[in-house]
Amino acid sequence: MSEKWLEGRVLENRHWTDALWSLRVEAPPLGFEAGQFVRIALDARPGDAGSRIARPFSFVNPPGDPVLEFYGITVPDGPLSPRLATLKAGERLFVAPNPAGFLVLSEVPEAESLWLIATGTGIAPFLSMLRTEVPWKRFRHVVLVHAVRHAEELVYQELLKKIKAQKGQQFRYVSFVSRETAPGSLTGRIPQAIRDGRLEQAAGVALTPKDLPAMGSHAMLCGNPDMLRDAAAALAERGMRKHRRRAPGHVSVESFW
Repeated sequence: MSEKWLEGRVLENRHWTDALWSLRVEAPPLGFEAGQFVRIALDARPGDAGSRIARPFSFVNPPGDPVLEFYGITVPDGPLSPRLATLKAGERLFVAPNPAGFLVLSEVPEAESLWLIATGTGIAPFLSMLRTEVPWKRFRHVVLVHAVRHAEELVYQELLKKIKAQKGQQFRYVSFVSRETAPGSLTGRIPQAIRDGRLEQAAGVALTPKDLPAMGSHAMLCGNPDMLRDAAAALAERGMRKHRRRAPGHVSVESFW
């Protein structure tokens, strides 16, 4: 029995750089929680569903938005991303009907500050969260950290400025650019900045666990495997352990590399 897919139509394919793009897609309503991902697909051979090639992408749009949005990077010689990057308005793609993933705020215990730490396209699920009311009702401070190689990869700046204008000091944004000097951005890597205190200093928010209820920080990590491993280790040195349902902690991690 063949898998059922939802058919979508591209409304816009925005190119941020030669390799980075965002697809806005008109598709049937799809229920999900901010932070989740879904598979999107194209047929390797037109009209042949058996040849369909799919990859997971996090939602950038918030739940309930009639337009789906996905942020991706072109992988040279990849079977899908180069084709997605060239889609034009009106062209068809397919969306799986079953979003998934546990990098969601309903899985996060109470804390005073929420840290959303991402590299590259790992920012996507956090943009979806920030566009809901949930983090602003639950946390005193919400800190978004985004690390990239080049300044031009600091995407969605218009959206982030809008959020800052709406939420004021409740929202903090810290960017890292590793391969060039960029005004307003930190240099180096996130794990080292956790260790040497530069990340906390830039955000103006403490990054530490507390024993008291509803205090301390919770960090959500999404990005490349090296950052996930090294940042989790740096946080563990501060006493922040991985969060599990049976053993609540301070760090949630997502990777589908």
